[in-house]
Amino acid sequence: MSAVPRYEVFGVPGIGEVQPGADIAKLIAATGVELADGDVLLVTSKIVSKAEGRLTRADDREAAIDAEAVRLVARRGPTRIVETRHGFVMAAAGVDASNTPAGTVLLLPEDPDASARRIREGLREALGVRVGVLVTDTFGRPWREGLTDVAIGAAGVRVLEDLRGGQDAHGNPLNATVTATADELAAAGDLVKGKASGIPVAVVRGLGALVLAGDTADDQVPDGSAASIAASLAEDRGARPLVRAATDDMFRLGTSEAVREAVSLRRTVREFTAESVDPAAVRRAVALAVTAPAPHHTTPWRFVLVESADVKEQLLDAMRDAWTADLRGDGFSEESIAKRLRRGDVLRKAPYLIVPCLVTEGAHAYPDHRRGAAEREMFVVAMGAGVQNLLVALAGEQLGSAWVSSTMFCRDVVREVLDLPADWDPMGTVAVGRPAAPPTPRPARDASAFTAVR
Repeated sequence: MSAVPRYEVFGVPGIGEVQPGADIAKLIAATGVELADGDVLLVTSKIVSKAEGRLTRADDREAAIDAEAVRLVARRGPTRIVETRHGFVMAAAGVDASNTPAGTVLLLPEDPDASARRIREGLREALGVRVGVLVTDTFGRPWREGLTDVAIGAAGVRVLEDLRGGQDAHGNPLNATVTATADELAAAGDLVKGKASGIPVAVVRGLGALVLAGDTADDQVPDGSAASIAASLAEDRGARPLVRAATDDMFRLGTSEAVREAVSLRRTVREFTAESVDPAAVRRAVALAVTAPAPHHTTPWRFVLVESADVKEQLLDAMRDAWTADLRGDGFSEESIAKRLRRGDVLRKAPYLIVPCLVTEGAHAYPDHRRGAAEREMFVVAMGAGVQNLLVALAGEQLGSAWVSSTMFCRDVVREVLDLPADWDPMGTVAVGRPAAPPTPRPARDASAFTAVR
């Protein structure tokens, strides 16, 4: 019969108050704790920060957070979730004002992985043991109440267990299972360390399979081969693999920050890739477009989705012919006409077109021309709000767009080709597709130049 899997976790008392310049490995060894090969030590980042002199005066804690943060993720009242210089997404950049002298705060270790390596090497030198070391800190979690410890630094520990490609007990393939073993170890250790017990170090014993062979070629590995040593070295990448890349992070922003990000991403795109556009993504964007404000509780927006390549060509050809005839009638030269027509190339290059149309059903009738004109303008403003919603929503779907005024110059032609009702008023065309290149930096605009205060 195979042995029943089990492990034990115990705290390491006797560390005492840590002073700047202290050697954490020597402090642990001095407690008399008996460590064995394969143990994993869980070291609270607070004592690492103290030893490394990361204690700083901070009459303004917010300023300390600003200095440690590279990006605001979300804000709710005074609480800020930020991304730190390390890549961690956490509350207050890990700036801690607890258990420190008044008027000071503790910052996270400068390089938690390097801190873990120093502790690991120090324990091997002092006690002759091959252990793994995790530097831990307390994080909140999306969608879950309560806090838990996670690993922010690692040495000699397999921080992720990739089970993809394997099978479960029923033979089903495992396609998405990657276990954060380092975070599970950190949470287990916190159960015996606690936040106010004065025990900043814990040991997990019985999970030696998660401890890597070593960090130098002198370490012994199971088969002693150079290949095994190389494999072990290649695996020991610290805690960095636990940090999800921005491109894979579906929850990178808070609500208000996501809105600002989407608005800032809304740029006019004139070059698209040949990749097709998902019609479902466009429909999701339209669903947000029609939430725009409108007068008299009306719904003045209609969006014609041009998904047929044949219809697209018929529309653009008919519009081109109409523009050409109008421009010639206005006396423009053939060279000038050709130049103006080239401005419409963005529509031909785009894999998908949307024609927003205004419907003024529900508008109030006024015999006075001034009030009648203002009534229509209200609906036109509502149309603009709907199109802006559309463009921002498309950016949120990672789709580029360009709103071109084209159809407004030949509305009758557009209605005929697209078989639209007579009261549908085309208000330009939105070209949609995957941007062929990142947008150029947007020049900064001083909002005060566009603001009047009375």
